[in-house]
Amino acid sequence: MTDGVSQSTGLLAGRYQVGDLLGVGGMADVYSGTDVRLGRRVAIKLLKPSLARDPAFRSRFRREAQDAAKMSHPTIVRIFDAGEETATDAGGTESQVPYIIMEFVEGRSLKDIISRGPLEPAEATRIIEQVLTALEYSHRAGVIHRDIKPGNIMVTPTGQVKVMDFGIARAISESSATIAETSTIVGTAQYFSPEQARGETVDPRTDLYSAGVVLFEMLTGRAPFVDSNPVAVAYQHVNELASAPSVLNPAVSPMLDAVVLRAMSKDRFARYQAASEFRQDVASAAAGNAPTRLMPSPSDFTSTLFGVDPSATAGSEATIRQLTAHETDKSVQTQNRPPVAWIWGGIVVIIGLIVAVGFWTLNLTSTPLTTNVAINVPNVVGFTWENGSTALTNLNLEPNKVDETSADVTAGSIIRTDPAAGITVGPGQVIKVYVSSGTAQVQVPMIINMTQADASAALVAVGLRLGAVTTAYSPSVALNVVMLSTPVAGELLAAGSTVDVTVSNGMVQAPDTVGKSVGEATSTLSALQLQIKTVGDTTCSGGLVVSQSQTGDIPARSAITITYCAAP
Repeated sequence: MTDGVSQSTGLLAGRYQVGDLLGVGGMADVYSGTDVRLGRRVAIKLLKPSLARDPAFRSRFRREAQDAAKMSHPTIVRIFDAGEETATDAGGTESQVPYIIMEFVEGRSLKDIISRGPLEPAEATRIIEQVLTALEYSHRAGVIHRDIKPGNIMVTPTGQVKVMDFGIARAISESSATIAETSTIVGTAQYFSPEQARGETVDPRTDLYSAGVVLFEMLTGRAPFVDSNPVAVAYQHVNELASAPSVLNPAVSPMLDAVVLRAMSKDRFARYQAASEFRQDVASAAAGNAPTRLMPSPSDFTSTLFGVDPSATAGSEATIRQLTAHETDKSVQTQNRPPVAWIWGGIVVIIGLIVAVGFWTLNLTSTPLTTNVAINVPNVVGFTWENGSTALTNLNLEPNKVDETSADVTAGSIIRTDPAAGITVGPGQVIKVYVSSGTAQVQVPMIINMTQADASAALVAVGLRLGAVTTAYSPSVALNVVMLSTPVAGELLAAGSTVDVTVSNGMVQAPDTVGKSVGEATSTLSALQLQIKTVGDTTCSGGLVVSQSQTGDIPARSAITITYCAAP
């Protein structure tokens, strides 16, 4: 045998043809394959040799694979077969390689999808609802996944979600292999529940914590706790509060924030107690409704008074026998039990305690206890920086001032906060406080010698607008080119202000030089940069101008002819 595949048949277990490698994990490698007996495509998972060498692991793995194979649900990847194949390494040593034959799922893992960035909240809630449906089914079957993470969640092209690797995580966690000996646990530390990190026993609420972490990552594109050292990540899961997803993605609603933070509560009794409860709140938040946290009713306490469920004995043989016995055959009651008045008094006291606890719980958000655990960011919009920062500091939050220009909010007043008002955060959370610095001041750009169109674009680019446009004569500036701006370049104006300009009309005013000496006429017209041509009239004398070809408004740099008396 080589690599768990029969040399004679080329098949795993004489039945499964191993195809291309689909993925590599810390625990196993996954290949595409074909069940040649049934002619169907399957996925084949071959366990790592480091885990396969542990007999205790192999035994637990077989048991858990059998349990997982019993589950059949559209949201769970089916396990068709599991076993061991004898493999021989390069040194000639034989070993048993466990394998699993699973349903082949067309699609991508959620890990690959998240690697492209945060998902839209609607898509994230749709996916997590199906994950929670799978967990609801498995928990009812008595199977805890223990390793819910994006890498164990597949999404088909039609949007169907499939959760895989049920039961396998338990085989790993209970095997004699340690974290130091394998990299299996290290790869999933980002999704550990606090009880897993502390090495405590787990229950279905452990899976719900991990599902909360997955929802956080879908909404933000990153896990709530990140560190290159898995031990440091585990420490954060135990000791540090996660920030609200909206801190990293403003598109996340306060309702979804509340759902994620409750799912990731350090105390498992403060989390969702069942996958169905978690899923209902996700659906409610996705619809824009505030999730309702159901509180225990008094009947929940009285029905199990002193740890005994009265309904558990109803109909039992002893009870029926006592109720149907003849009056003289019934057990003789002695006074060894407390008097009836004492029993009723105790019940009244217990009911009073229940009412008091319920009242205290409903008002829990305003007690000093919860201000040390979760704090609602107050609404300080419109406050001055001094007053708003004081209000935040008094709630054990850390304000961080960020100046921002605003045309609508008075300078010195708070525009908004990040996280926004109403978001639940932990003590010491840094709150960015955006404070108005008033309307932005911008410099008037140099627009002289630009065309009117270019000047307007240059003003808009810095936040100003073109104001009044006047025209003027110019012998040197071309038509529609800016000659003057008011205010001038370099002056500061409030954003949105206007700048008036004077542009050339492309004309000059040529004066009438008739009667002037030819020298004076030439000098006057030359100053206007006109093209002058002089013509001498020999029929008269005296050197005075007798005619001029153009006068008044004429195009700049025009040619003009003057005739003067040129006779001796």
